[in-house]
Amino acid sequence: MFAIYVHDLSPVIFRITDQIQLRWYGLAYLAGFLAGAFLLERLSRRNLWVLPPGSAGDFISAAAIFGVFLGGRLGYMLWYWPREHGWGWITEDPLVIFRVWEGGMASHGGVLGLVVFTWFYSRKKKVSWTGLGDGLCVVAPLGLFFGRLANFINGELYGRTAEGVAWAMKFPATLVDRKMIENESFGPAMLAAAEVEPRLVPYLGADGIPRDASIYQAAMSFQQHVPFGSASNPEITVALEPFLEARHPSQLYEALLEGALLFAILWWVRVRYPHAPNGLLTGLFFVLYAVFRIICEQFREPDSKMVGAMTSGQFLSLFMIAAGAVFIAVAVKKGPTKTLNAES
Repeated sequence: MFAIYVHDLSPVIFRITDQIQLRWYGLAYLAGFLAGAFLLERLSRRNLWVLPPGSAGDFISAAAIFGVFLGGRLGYMLWYWPREHGWGWITEDPLVIFRVWEGGMASHGGVLGLVVFTWFYSRKKKVSWTGLGDGLCVVAPLGLFFGRLANFINGELYGRTAEGVAWAMKFPATLVDRKMIENESFGPAMLAAAEVEPRLVPYLGADGIPRDASIYQAAMSFQQHVPFGSASNPEITVALEPFLEARHPSQLYEALLEGALLFAILWWVRVRYPHAPNGLLTGLFFVLYAVFRIICEQFREPDSKMVGAMTSGQFLSLFMIAAGAVFIAVAVKKGPTKTLNAES
């Protein structure tokens, strides 16, 4: 009666060619930026942000490029990638930094990128750095919300195994996870999938193990040719189901806590306390995001090497809590602000 749902959503909304396609992940970023720009404009018109009305669009566009994308990708390549692949990419294949589909981006890196970006932007516009960041931090959880929903649709960043959880789910992508490849269920699962998808047969040996010397690379080739869990071939999902473990839908946990709940809290504080000192909302974002991330990581399958008893996400969140505490302490010491921008 538990874990009856097997994830079978496709990451692609529509496909023109293999190179030209619209994916949910890209749409999630767009939705986050549009929602952020819309709400920042509302805050500005209500005199609740340091930039004047009409500035939100330009600010969000620049923040997306120089903060989210650049910071997120650099964060991944400097923290997560070396922990799995080493530092050889710097000299052997530096262009991998532009191939965001290989590994992706790091949310902590995106946050740090936005911190640096807002500092430079505030100097250019001659406004308060912490006041500028407060507005961004209020709307940023919406981007996190849409991003985690896209993670769920992609079937990635799934949770740890769950026993007796009524809403637990099975994710076919676990079969091509580096940590799961040598699981004893892998070979039988591949044979079961090959019975309904002949395109898998050339890749498999008689025991279901890939002929390729690298099991991981072969499995990733399967996923490229026949995406596991894709709605285009539901028979594969049915064939793989007996070999899959029930897991927490941790992407949805993160969407609700790091996204929806965090946004609701920060929006309420911004509107309820219009004269809150600059930097307070930034500090609250850092602390609450980090706390929610640490909680959610307890249910999420670690996607990188552990740091002692903590996941990488939990370890990096400790620094966010410390930084958030500093922002809050400085804000409280400064006291309430009078007016954020000159226009109402």
